[in-house]
Amino acid sequence: MSLKRYLLVALVAFAAALAAVLVARVWIAPPPRVESEVHALLHEKLTLDAAQEQRIHALEAAFAIRREALEAEMRADNARLAQAIAAEHGYGPQVGQAVDRTHHVMGALQKETLQHIFAMRAVLRPDQAAQFDAAVVKALTQPAPR
Repeated sequence: MSLKRYLLVALVAFAAALAAVLVARVWIAPPPRVESEVHALLHEKLTLDAAQEQRIHALEAAFAIRREALEAEMRADNARLAQAIAAEHGYGPQVGQAVDRTHHVMGALQKETLQHIFAMRAVLRPDQAAQFDAAVVKALTQPAPR
């Protein structure tokens, strides 16, 4: 087998691996369980009064804007990571910086999600907050779906 053929095979394998990583990060990533379960509890199981509904709706609207901004940052970080991988063809300094940036934004999203959850909890009565806390603990401790 010639050197050109080996290089072509290596390039195709690299492109396939890159595509698999990007597909997994963008389309296959599961939705956040904690947020989904908490919102289901709030809107389907707890009996919220009109004032609580209004306050929670305002919190959700504000958080949706912030979450979308952070998700847009993550998409941009994915593009930078792809460019770094294409430039370095391995785990080099650009790839490492792109990964670190992605982790920073993911951490910011997690922190803001928790702040949002606690802000919604503050709207609840003590009996509702107890159910809310149980749902959060359950969502954080149940095994991941397979």
